[in-house]
Amino acid sequence: MDIQLSQMRDAERLDGTVTEVRLRQAVVAAILHVNNELRDWKLEQIAAGYTSLAAVPADRVDRESVNISHYRRAVYCWAKADLTERYRDFDSTASSLNDKKTMDVLDDAPSDQRRNAHWAITNIIGRSHMTVELI
Repeated sequence: MDIQLSQMRDAERLDGTVTEVRLRQAVVAAILHVNNELRDWKLEQIAAGYTSLAAVPADRVDRESVNISHYRRAVYCWAKADLTERYRDFDSTASSLNDKKTMDVLDDAPSDQRRNAHWAITNIIGRSHMTVELI
């Protein structure tokens, strides 16, 4: 499946601050990560005779397999988490954001994006979502 960088920019509200080269690097890294997470499931699907993610039986929403939608979301979220961490020092330093609440939101953003990516992956493989926190 191809990931269109322009569609990701629109979906994730990325502006021109993120260069095309940097966005491509983040997306490639995200694809590698998501594909690695799906490796065993993919082998099961190939053994069952399915040659692509779109060929695996699944519900359709907006004329598209939900598996494709979940895959795209996983890649977008993982890439955005990476970009947020790397660009935080550029545009969200304490000097530019004096509001502690805003800083707290930005601090949580990468982990929230990774959680969303993980949930999209578990939706593809049919596992339930689970969040565990140490108290």
